[in-house]
Amino acid sequence: MDVKFDRFASVAFLAVGVLFMIASRKLSSSSYGSSVGPDIFPFVLGLVLAALSIRLFYEAYRSRRQESSKEKLEYKPFIIIFISTLIYILTLETIGYVITTFLFLFVCFQTMERNKWVTSLIISAGFSGIVYFLFVNVLKGTLPGWPIWFS
Repeated sequence: MDVKFDRFASVAFLAVGVLFMIASRKLSSSSYGSSVGPDIFPFVLGLVLAALSIRLFYEAYRSRRQESSKEKLEYKPFIIIFISTLIYILTLETIGYVITTFLFLFVCFQTMERNKWVTSLIISAGFSGIVYFLFVNVLKGTLPGWPIWFS
């Protein structure tokens, strides 16, 4: 654990959490007199982020730096997942949610654990299909469906 990095990260996350809470207050609240409106969810997310960052700062402050050997940073998995995320963002509208999410999750799972490709395949397919079904059919939301050339 790098105490200096944890302290810096906790302060940065605290600032982001506070900014979330401030910005959420600028959203309109419910018009029907209900205390729950569209401003509550971002406010709670900011509050949770701020609380977790305070906890991280406290733990980094209390822990003593352990003089263990430094772990070698692995850049290859980071670069693969970063590029996969960019491709996911760029192709979501044209290819559709189900296919792009499946491929993105499969690549990420295989980057983290190469030998479990059957598990990665099942989880990726199940997650993308179930989330699409729940969001579109149950919640009546919209997601980019299947590509035109597929149907």
